[in-house]
Amino acid sequence: MTGPGGIVAAPYDFQTHDEEIDRTVSFRRAEMDDLGMLHAWLNEDHVLPYWQLDDPLPEFRDALAEKLADDHMTPYVGHLDHVPMSYWECYWAADDPIADYYDADPTDQGIHLLIGPPEYLGQGYAEPLLRAVTEMQFRHGETDRIVTEPDVRNEIVHHVFEQCGFEPQREIETDEKTALLMVCERERFEREVME
Repeated sequence: MTGPGGIVAAPYDFQTHDEEIDRTVSFRRAEMDDLGMLHAWLNEDHVLPYWQLDDPLPEFRDALAEKLADDHMTPYVGHLDHVPMSYWECYWAADDPIADYYDADPTDQGIHLLIGPPEYLGQGYAEPLLRAVTEMQFRHGETDRIVTEPDVRNEIVHHVFEQCGFEPQREIETDEKTALLMVCERERFEREVME
């Protein structure tokens, strides 16, 4: 499990040590300097079917700039032992298209994620990373619910979310995909995941 409450250490927004994998998990806000790395990750074979963001670099630069300037979303780079290896979008669900699919509270947060380098796949890292980012989101004292909508085909990701306290609600049809709406309640997360 992660350490109590996590810590914040520059240059990270959140950092904790996960005893299960004996690694330090850290998150920092993404920057334009991450452009090349993120573009490469989004073009990985295991990412393309779900994110569908294989735009040429100039177009992706514009998309990243838009995300970085978006008030309802904060993009993060996730690190294991200070090595960047994942991308996360944490957002306010009420200001996101996801709010069209459930009764969103103004303090609900949402999450998107990907693991970039393929050598990190299948190593048991996704669950500790998701657990840590969920803990980071619940640091906002008024947030009692976090939502996500992974592609309905991505059963591995569904399992990881369930292990971190997210409960499947129903399938939804978004503009981009058929997705599984999943919800994590603070009380369940703290009782079952962080105990």
